[in-house]
Amino acid sequence: MTTRILTGITTTGTPHLGNYAGAIRPAIAASQVDNVESFYFLADYHALIKCDDPARIQRSRLEIAATWLAGGLDTERATFYRQSDIPEIPQLTWLLTCVAGKGLLNRAHAYKAAVDQNEAAGADPDAGVTMGLFSYPVLMAADILIFNANKVPVGRDQVQHVEMARDIGQRFNHLFGKGHDFFTLPEAVIEDDVATLPGLDGRKMSKSYDNTIPLFSSSKDLKSAISRIVTDSKLPGEAKDPDNSHLFTLYQAFSTHAEQAQMRADLEAGLAWGEAKQRLFTLLDEQLAEPRERYHELLAKPEELEDILQAGAVKARQVATPFLQELREAVGLRNFAVQGADLSTSKKKAKKARRIVSFRDDEGFRFRVLDDEGGDLLLSKAFADGRAAGMASKYVQSAGDDLDIRQVDQQITVWMDNECIAQSQTHDSEEACQTAVLDLRIALAAQ
Repeated sequence: MTTRILTGITTTGTPHLGNYAGAIRPAIAASQVDNVESFYFLADYHALIKCDDPARIQRSRLEIAATWLAGGLDTERATFYRQSDIPEIPQLTWLLTCVAGKGLLNRAHAYKAAVDQNEAAGADPDAGVTMGLFSYPVLMAADILIFNANKVPVGRDQVQHVEMARDIGQRFNHLFGKGHDFFTLPEAVIEDDVATLPGLDGRKMSKSYDNTIPLFSSSKDLKSAISRIVTDSKLPGEAKDPDNSHLFTLYQAFSTHAEQAQMRADLEAGLAWGEAKQRLFTLLDEQLAEPRERYHELLAKPEELEDILQAGAVKARQVATPFLQELREAVGLRNFAVQGADLSTSKKKAKKARRIVSFRDDEGFRFRVLDDEGGDLLLSKAFADGRAAGMASKYVQSAGDDLDIRQVDQQITVWMDNECIAQSQTHDSEEACQTAVLDLRIALAAQ
């Protein structure tokens, strides 16, 4: 069985050692494994969310493309493309936007962080927040779902976005699948054994901290950057602690086990920091010499890079184009000429079946939410008068994503003003309960 892996890098800066060791190098290695189908892309639409400098984005696209190829990516085995060359991605983004709940996007880490920062400064919560930032998770979901990726290697800060892609894909499947799942639900792969490199000051290597070591800079610039790595004040001859040394962490990411053992022993024996930095420079300079030369050759021939990426786009669209057509037909965007006169009423009946019914029994006034088959999704408590029941029913219909739904012991409950006003039957499993929550939200959205 073939596993499809997908990953992308946002094109907002020059690649550094951290990008290479943490994402590019392991992705290239993964693409060489049998029974793996790799989709790697330049996330240049995502770059527009963070950067409004066209020259910087264009330069970064060129540099990151050259880095992947100089690092040894085999474009015969992997599908390598620019996000912006695949029109099916923004088209799918809109289809997914129409089923993605605003409440779900409200919980995205990047958006919440922006709101928190604004509130701390006494500004409007949404000051400076663009729709690009707010709906970023939907675009990322489209990146993943258009190719039905099985696995998405990400850092821990991106796991939430893969989970959101699962939620959005699952809802689309439920609404339009009619028993058929269009989307494979992706799995986030957190690669703990892949290096997260410290920068010059010990914090995570990042352009935001201005503490990076450029990947393919000249030998002179590489040596200068390494000389600025922060170390402790221990003198030559004094024992150093490799496990608390940022320099040693960098050395580990590029050395063999034997080289690591030797460096550890020498540091513990009192190796001078200046000598340790020289060893790191020699190691990196030798390893990066050949790909550095290839990188600069590619930068000098942008037309060659363009041809490679255009070929990758053709390859990617062979998958994306027919799949998007299938999705368009599923949501009703069909060709009149081939659709014919048979406009199935099953969907209309399903919508009609999903409804809220008010009634009165021996205990009082109630309402229930029914599914497509007329079965109970939710049954309210007994209210003493019809007005109170009507207000509760109206709240359930109009609250949308703000509806207070809680799950307790595989049973759904709905709350209003800190009071439980309705509940479901007890479901057989956690999965069945989660599916019932989704069914309930879909039924209420149809009202």
